[in-house]
Amino acid sequence: MAEQDFDLIILGSGPGGYVAGIRAGQLGLKTAVVEKDPKLGGTCLLRGCIPTKALLHTASTLDHIREAAELGIRVGDPTLDLETAQKRKQKVVDSNAGGVAYLFKKNKVESLHGWGRLVGEHEVEVEGDSGKTTYRAKNILLATGSVPREIPPAPTDGRRILNSDHMLELERVPGRLAILGAGAVGTELASMFRSFGSEVTLIEMLPRVLPMEDEDVSKELEKAFRKRGITVWTDTELASAEATDDGVRMTFEGRDPLEADVLLVAVGRAPVTDGIGLDAVGIATEKGYLRTDERMRTSVPHIYAIGDVVEHTPWLAHKASAEGILAVEHMAGETVRSLDYSKVPSVVYTTPEVASVGLTEAAAREEGYDVQIGKFPFSASAKAKIEGQTAGFVKIVRETKYDQVLGVHIVGLHATDLIAEACVALQIEATAEELFRTVHAHPTLAESVMEAAHASHGSAIHF
Repeated sequence: MAEQDFDLIILGSGPGGYVAGIRAGQLGLKTAVVEKDPKLGGTCLLRGCIPTKALLHTASTLDHIREAAELGIRVGDPTLDLETAQKRKQKVVDSNAGGVAYLFKKNKVESLHGWGRLVGEHEVEVEGDSGKTTYRAKNILLATGSVPREIPPAPTDGRRILNSDHMLELERVPGRLAILGAGAVGTELASMFRSFGSEVTLIEMLPRVLPMEDEDVSKELEKAFRKRGITVWTDTELASAEATDDGVRMTFEGRDPLEADVLLVAVGRAPVTDGIGLDAVGIATEKGYLRTDERMRTSVPHIYAIGDVVEHTPWLAHKASAEGILAVEHMAGETVRSLDYSKVPSVVYTTPEVASVGLTEAAAREEGYDVQIGKFPFSASAKAKIEGQTAGFVKIVRETKYDQVLGVHIVGLHATDLIAEACVALQIEATAEELFRTVHAHPTLAESVMEAAHASHGSAIHF
């Protein structure tokens, strides 16, 4: 017999699960969220987005202090106190986790600690410190997230061959750091540890770093990385990695071996769908991922799935949150609109930052659009010059028939904030002319979006 009945039980309290729980509480649904970790927030808050960005802020501040003399500020040679930086990072994480707990209490969302699994179409078993308890729910939402992916040539050992979880807990900065995988995680940690003082070698199997981004953006980031002293190897496939007494020795296909103190394996993430009882209700997976409809329903209509466990969607916290709201509003009987994944932004907190939304230039041409490009370099921006960070550009991709903006791609200072305007533009199907007719404050970095829109019409003002 079930311990308690709920309108909704959510497995996982990451940015998909906890946001879904809060929205469900707002809509009056009796909701419980199951979480295996001692704190709420999931991978993003506890081991991913938030702690990474906290340490990246330390890295960025360290770089700013090194450049202070150029601004007329005399300081000594700064040094990194990694122990203190880690403590501050943890303080940020704990504060945010406490915030989620407060929001649960505010919205009458119950937190159940333990490992949750389906044991029936409406039953969830939670195994915690005090044993197993079964709960019943009208609806169930799977938001169990993902973990760093392992690969056979380089099994992580937590000592010399590490994943991103391990990297965020390091007690010392490695002298020589090799990073396998130049996606968002790999490039962010390459940027961070270079600022911390590591000699970094970034290794990517595909032809360019950030291979999912617009090609011009990838080239610009690689150029900036090389200028910072980061070694970049592309078109490079790892054959083996062997931990030694004092480091790691790597061999590659068609390239000389490499030795480093530490190897970070950052080749993507794997969905957490094993052990959550999918077989008990007849939900199949494809390579561990779940298939959903546009309302986030699995093959069992009252069992929904969101976030990293959903196939063919990006591993992004904000995407999971949007899916969670969509799923909960649908099960509550609200009128909903399916998520347009082409309008979900991508953000990477490297130095310089990278952000994008919509189609790349190549994708737009492949889809048959008559494409016009507009680019505005930050080297022509007065505000970027004031900030002393002029690397990068804003690139707008538009089609010529209706002048609709199809994609915006930014590499440079505060790109992750600037992309918000582009997200709104794509959401409302704005034209490039509407962007450049919108008056932007001066001097700001946001003017660069307006200037790129001008450039897409061949009428850039400041470049």
